[in-house]
Formats: sequence, C-alpha cells, structure tokens
Amino acid sequence: MDLGKPLVQISRPPVVTILGHVDHGKTTLLDFIRKTEVAKREAGGITQRIGASLIKTKEGKKITFIDTPGHAAFYKMRSRGAYVADMAVLVVAGEEGVKPQTKEALNFILEVGVPYIVAVTKIDLPTANVDLVRGEMEKIGVSFEGRGGNVPLIGVSGRTGEGVEKLLDLIVLTAEVYGLKGSENDPLEAVVIETGKDKRGLTVSVVVKSGKIRVGQTLVTETNRAKVRGIFDSFGKSIKEVLPGEPALLLGFEEIPEVGSKIWSVEDKGESYVVKREEKTKVLNKGKISLILKASTLGSIEAITSNLPPDIGLIYSDVGDITESDIFLAKSTDSLIFGFEVKISQQVLKLAETENVRVEIFDIIYKLFEKLEEILKKENYQVKGKAEIIAIFPFDKAKVAGCRVLSGEIKISDKLILLRNDSEIGEVRIVSMKKQKSDIQSVKQGEECGILLSPQLDFRISDVLISLQK
Repeated sequence: MDLGKPLVQISRPPVVTILGHVDHGKTTLLDFIRKTEVAKREAGGITQRIGASLIKTKEGKKITFIDTPGHAAFYKMRSRGAYVADMAVLVVAGEEGVKPQTKEALNFILEVGVPYIVAVTKIDLPTANVDLVRGEMEKIGVSFEGRGGNVPLIGVSGRTGEGVEKLLDLIVLTAEVYGLKGSENDPLEAVVIETGKDKRGLTVSVVVKSGKIRVGQTLVTETNRAKVRGIFDSFGKSIKEVLPGEPALLLGFEEIPEVGSKIWSVEDKGESYVVKREEKTKVLNKGKISLILKASTLGSIEAITSNLPPDIGLIYSDVGDITESDIFLAKSTDSLIFGFEVKISQQVLKLAETENVRVEIFDIIYKLFEKLEEILKKENYQVKGKAEIIAIFPFDKAKVAGCRVLSGEIKISDKLILLRNDSEIGEVRIVSMKKQKSDIQSVKQGEECGILLSPQLDFRISDVLISLQK
C-alpha cells in the first residue's frame, strides 16, 4: 500500500470513525470487533448516538472506534464523528451499493482530509457484489489501490467475521504510515463526543487526543469547568486515567458542555482561565404546535431539533427524564412533551393525566417524526364536532358509547377519531346513533346520545370522539 508518506512510530491508538448509509452493517461490524451485541440492543437496529470503544488486535495493537449514527436525522453527529477521527472506514453494503448517505459520508471524509478505507459489508449474503460496489464508488470519484489510486477496499462480514482481521491490520498499517502524535506528557486536548444524564449525574463521553485525564483533575471547556470525580472506559469499568487516543466517560460536570467542544486541563490553561457563560432561554421558537423535548443525550436533541418541521414550535429542550416541572411548563405553554430514549415515573405520568398534558416517548427517531407529521396533518383539518364518552352500555356482544357533544355537530355519516388524553387510539365509523331509543342522523352541542361504533375499539369513559373536515 503506497500512501506517499514515510513510516513513523505511532505514539497513541488511532481514532477511527465508521461512516456509511443507515442499515449497511456498521454496528454489526463493530459488534464482531468488540465482541458485544450493541446492534441487538438498539431500537429498530439504528445507532442513535455516538459511542466509542477501545479494542486490541491479536498483535496487541490498540484502536479506538467511534460508531457514528447512520439515520439521516443525525447529520451533524455523523459529521462530528469524522472531525474527531484520525481516519475513517466507509461502510457500503455489498447487496445495496452506494446510497445517499454513502455519498454524504464520503464528502465529510474528503472535507476533513483523513485517510479512509472502503469496507464492503455483508459479503456473506449471496446477493453481495464487491465488484459492483467498487464500480459505483469509482463513479463518484474514489480511486482504489491497484487501479490508479491509494484507497484500500476490503470485503467483510460482521456476522461471520470474514475479512475483519485484515481490516484491523489495514487500519494499524495506515496509522503507522501516516503517523499519529499525542503523548501523555503533552498538554491535554480532548473532544466531547456525547453527553447524557443518568443516576450518577451528567455524563460526558470524550476522546483524548493528547495528554491525559485523571480522577481529581480540573478540566475546562469554553463554557464549562469541572472536577473529574469518575472515569469509566467504553465497557463501563471504572478507571483512574485515560490516555491519548482512548475514549472514556467522565463524571463531574455540573453543566452540559456542547458536543464537539474541546477540553483542556486548567493546569495548562491557568487558574485565571475565564469560562464563557451562555444565556439559556426556554422559548426557542413558535409554531402551530408547541413542543417540549427531553432526550437521553445532547446529540439526540441536536439531531431532532435540527430536523423539526417548520410548524413545530420548540418551547424547551433538555437532557434527562421527564419531570414534574416539564409537566407544569407544558401546561402553562399548552405544549406537547416528547421524550426520546428517556423515562417517566408513574407519579409524573399521573400528574400529566391530571393536568391533561400529552406525553409521548419514543426509542426510534423516525417514529417521533412520523407522530409529529400526524399531529400536524390533523392541525390542517377543522373539527366539525367533539363528543365526550360519559357512559358505556352493553349491546348484543358489543358496547355502545354514551356521549355528550361538547362542541359542533356529529353526523351519522361522519368518520370519527377516538382520542385518549389527546393521543389517537384509532379511527371509527358510526353504525347507528340513538337518542332515547329513537334513531337519529345527527347530534349537536349540549345533546346526549348513544353511538354504536365500528370497529369496537377499547374506548373508555372520558375518551373523546372528534369529527374532522379539511
């Protein structure tokens, strides 16, 4: 492999980012390398945050991998992964070939200027075609080794492990050719790759580029100061220090630093280093629908907020589980609460029901956006009539909803939507409508009636039926 640079003794593990289109096998490949099962634990099979892990090859060489998300919503996170890394592995599924995010990832790599390897995944499948992928990549400007260029291409399988050892050897060789500097005796420079919050408090995931981080050390970013009170490696084991080229999770931050922020030691910056404090506001923007967003990581918040439809007004966003204060804020601002990979206690959920605040929790990002689109679609419809279910009566192996019309008018020909706490249960049609045992065709505000619905959804007292028109 001729990369045009002399061999240099590497002084730290290479930091390698995995880029590529959604569902092209990035995490499955890393699972085989790390001997973990991250892909099985991920909702919908989609990586939804940046993670980093340190592995050893059979020869004892260390490599740090950053697994960047493949879903389109994580545009900035994927870009940031490339900027942190010393080199990249561009993953392309052997049975699908080049996709939009493949091209996007290649552009990131070329913009940053790091060396990269093309890994054709899923070669264990009978439909995989390495030569087809090579041809498609060449059409978008990639020049491979042996064909006039210097980009290596290798076929791998995250299921069987075929080609994985060769890929790791190739990564180590590339690192040796390019040379990586970063001694633990140098001034500290680390990069925040993700943030979160759990029972231990705020968590900050970092990759150290030079110097080292140790327990008890005081760190600074442009906007934060923290004393490290805990360090954990990529497998959750408590450690005392993290060295150049290695990833770690830090405890000790009282405020969340921006993902992508650089971290320095106060010893290097000086005790007089001034941290810039940023004003934070809860009212971010207004729209047809007001939204409060809670997520497990800052990276997820960034990915979601940067892709919100223009008619969604973001009132507030933060890392962590949904709390009582979120419910009261939603009540006062007439907002929905969406949570992504977070929890809500039964006590807080009961408060939401009492205050009539709609709360939805998601673990797959596109499901969140689908729900937003569904809500916006309803906003484009006018409510013709609205009725509350105030009683339930048995009728010939079915149930009749005893209703009181709250507003407008409901006709027997209307299609209705059944809601519970503003969440849609399903669509229904009216089989029959009666008032004091007499068949009727419509019912208006203030009137009561019995409605036989189809299908027989599991409706309850206090559920609401609405009739919509464009």
